[in-house]
Amino acid sequence: MNPPHPYKIPESVLVVIHTPDLQVLLLERADHPGYWQSVTGSKDTLDEPLALTARREVQEETGIADGELLDWQLRNIYEIYPQWRHRYAPGVVQNTEHVFGLCVPSARTVTLAPREHLAFQWLPWREAADRCFSPSNAEAVLQLPRFAGHR
Repeated sequence: MNPPHPYKIPESVLVVIHTPDLQVLLLERADHPGYWQSVTGSKDTLDEPLALTARREVQEETGIADGELLDWQLRNIYEIYPQWRHRYAPGVVQNTEHVFGLCVPSARTVTLAPREHLAFQWLPWREAADRCFSPSNAEAVLQLPRFAGHR
């Protein structure tokens, strides 16, 4: 693999972690208390496979190392907030987010990355969607029954 990229790579993952009965894990952001989200994170290198990015971010942010990872083949392209653009190469204003689901056997206590998150909670999928601060995250959670095989 290549060495870490000098700028944040504008390609990221969103991982909806859930149980077979559609309980969804949400994390409270340390930099914005009250803002809840799924696991997110950017590729570390240009050639890092997206599934590896998803597994790495889940492990770093929650300590979860098991579960069935599924690429939902959904992409969200959004404008990077101006206050975070300095992390990216000059002129980069958009990010492409790839959506994954990770089914774990049951809700459990997770190990949070303290610089990133303050708390976690497992919620029924509709409640989780309502709690997400990001519209693309909420929409991904609303897609969960379809991707988890529930109708």
